Amino acid sequence: MELVLCLLLFFTRRTWAIDTLTQGQSINDGETLVSAGGSFELGFFSPGNSKSRYVGIWYKKVSTGTVVWVANRENLVSDASGVLSINEKGILSIMNGTKGIVWSSNTSRNSAEEPIAQLLDSGNFVVKDRNDSDSENFLWQSFDHPGNTFLPGMKIGINFVTGSERHASSWKNTEDPAPGIYTYRVDSQGYPQVVVKKGADILFRAGSWNGLYLTGSPLPVNPLYSFELVLNENEVYYTYQVQNNSIYTRFLLNPSGLIQRTIWNERTNNWEVYATSQSDQCSIYAYCGSYATCSTNESPPYIREGGHGCLLWFGDLIDIIEFSEGGQDLYIRLATSDLNHIRSKGKLNEKLKAVIIAISVIIASGTTILALLLYVQKIMLRNTGEHGKEDLELPVFDFATIATATDNFSSNNILGQGGFGPVYKGTLIEGQEIAVKRLSKNSGQGLEEFKNEVTLISKLQHRNLVKLFGCCIRKDEKMLVYEYMPNKSLNYFIFDQTRSKLLDWRIRMHIVDGIARGVLYLHHDSRLKIIHRDLKASNILLDHNMNPKISDFGLARKFGVDQTQAKTKRVVGTYGYMSPEYALDGLFSMKFDVFSFGVLVLEILSGKKNRGFSHPEHGHNLLGHVRPED
Repeated sequence: MELVLCLLLFFTRRTWAIDTLTQGQSINDGETLVSAGGSFELGFFSPGNSKSRYVGIWYKKVSTGTVVWVANRENLVSDASGVLSINEKGILSIMNGTKGIVWSSNTSRNSAEEPIAQLLDSGNFVVKDRNDSDSENFLWQSFDHPGNTFLPGMKIGINFVTGSERHASSWKNTEDPAPGIYTYRVDSQGYPQVVVKKGADILFRAGSWNGLYLTGSPLPVNPLYSFELVLNENEVYYTYQVQNNSIYTRFLLNPSGLIQRTIWNERTNNWEVYATSQSDQCSIYAYCGSYATCSTNESPPYIREGGHGCLLWFGDLIDIIEFSEGGQDLYIRLATSDLNHIRSKGKLNEKLKAVIIAISVIIASGTTILALLLYVQKIMLRNTGEHGKEDLELPVFDFATIATATDNFSSNNILGQGGFGPVYKGTLIEGQEIAVKRLSKNSGQGLEEFKNEVTLISKLQHRNLVKLFGCCIRKDEKMLVYEYMPNKSLNYFIFDQTRSKLLDWRIRMHIVDGIARGVLYLHHDSRLKIIHRDLKASNILLDHNMNPKISDFGLARKFGVDQTQAKTKRVVGTYGYMSPEYALDGLFSMKFDVFSFGVLVLEILSGKKNRGFSHPEHGHNLLGHVRPED
């Protein structure tokens, strides 16, 4: 469970409008600095229900007041008398009410001509010369002294020249930020690897760096993050960056020793756990002992491209893990001397050989029979159209990718609102424009409609059907990712007096023809016979060439090859487009879509809505108006 620090922050009296502290200035308890972009804030705070005061940095725009760094972790201020200041040598200090120094930065570098302390938008609190912004010349920076949070741009590692080490350490508990017993650091012995230690003992290791990722930490590949492990004669360090600074993400080492990668979800006002390092028993270092393989399940192997090579290993190999996804294939080659040592233990006697041969024959025979049974079953499944691989052929996007593409679901990117929920415009990192339908908690459509749309449209491909790129399912978040239609929907044009003039008769006939082709494909030409059940102007999208695309398959139904009609007790759809037999008795067939198509044609030709139509001589709708009198 993610650790969320609920803080009692007593800084409501005054907030500095600047991000910089200069010589002669100070910050009293109740005053804060805010970074230039408004991402982070620095000041005095009390964690949890504690009354102790600390100088810390927290997210300015995150409602939970999540602290990412603490200065005086081991030396608290007992009351609200604390003061943070910087002297002429560029040394930061925290003093209590009796002018006693509680904490100081104690920089060992040469002082600057005009030292200042500045809170950056990365969350780094730095001391530098006012006229020198080169990070290599910083006199001091908080990123060199991590707390329990590993932020983008931070480095954990070892400087071989100075012998100094940067590592994250857990809090003792949620109310005491003093260093706990767990650390997150780079182990430089042998091949460098990132580990979590409990005291001096390794609790978890993320594996060695293979040029792409850490081999023991099979996190989902995500273009939003770029990880790097640098090793040279001067230093070794591990770091990461994010491609979109509007997305708040962090690695948190909580008091129980868990490493969690979290992302802030503005919609739920909560930190979403994207990945956890020790998610099962196999993540515990040496859990199965030497030369054992710890398997989380029996899923088939998963192979990634690249990131391969050779490692020389001396001593016991004690923590091989089989992952259900991610990871790498491992091939072990023993030295000839080791093989000779094994052979020297003696040869098997003839009786043991006979037993082994007999067992081998039995296993081989059983394997052959099993293979034949599986082959026959596969043929039967293929013939009945129930092959498992056809269940879902759709990419799955992670939440962070969609959040970045839509600028964290900015209201400026909302394209519209439907029964499913809001629709956002987004741009993937490779430049592909997308439309994201996000299921609203108050939506008239629910999980069943979501599953229905994913299952059906993933199997359909036609130039007059909207293309589904993938989906995103994370806890209560459910989203569908479509191709972006720059000309919005049909109702945007035909029911507007000004925009309808842009549709001449050639374009209108082109749209009618495209819709007809799409319906024909659904009813006769696709692998599945599909009844859409919600054909209407707002569900006809238009691309940049005004080609119509049928969308929204949440209410669609799949028919068998010989099935012609079905009945439902739950009448759903849009009144004005429903066929009479469906609206009255719940009966639907291909005639349902044909009826809806006819209404659409009338609306395209007349520019009038069927249900909203009125005439001074009668009270009929559009259908009644055009129907010839008996």
